[in-house]
Amino acid sequence: MLVLGTLPGEESLRRREYYAHPRNLLWPIVAALYGDALPAAYPERLALAAVRRIALWDVCAAAEREASADTAIRGEEANAIDALLDAYPQIHAVAFNGSGARRLHDRHFTRRANLVYLALPSTSPAHARLDFAAKLACWMALRNALDGE
Repeated sequence: MLVLGTLPGEESLRRREYYAHPRNLLWPIVAALYGDALPAAYPERLALAAVRRIALWDVCAAAEREASADTAIRGEEANAIDALLDAYPQIHAVAFNGSGARRLHDRHFTRRANLVYLALPSTSPAHARLDFAAKLACWMALRNALDGE
């Protein structure tokens, strides 16, 4: 499973860690999908994602934007997602962490007929319309796609 975000936010860039903002729910959701304990340290969080067969990347390699708002992304340069999917044919599904990731992906890439695509609510604290339980319920589609291989 490849989970695509848009572009790292300010805190993630500062700490050089995916989903580093303390209120971002990505890591708690990844842990909760299988009832795992949430690791405190970033290397253990990456290991947990790997064990659960979840790869993380962003649609954008670079872009201009004010602060961390996905709606402010301009002049983006896309990552080499097609090359990644070609190099790792065992990836059978792509999940979008929020509508911004989906929109940017679809602007730069053609969806592949052999892949399952999941549009999931953003785990960002800026998208507080849904609480943790509601987001987790939606993100269970990721676990279902992984278990259904």
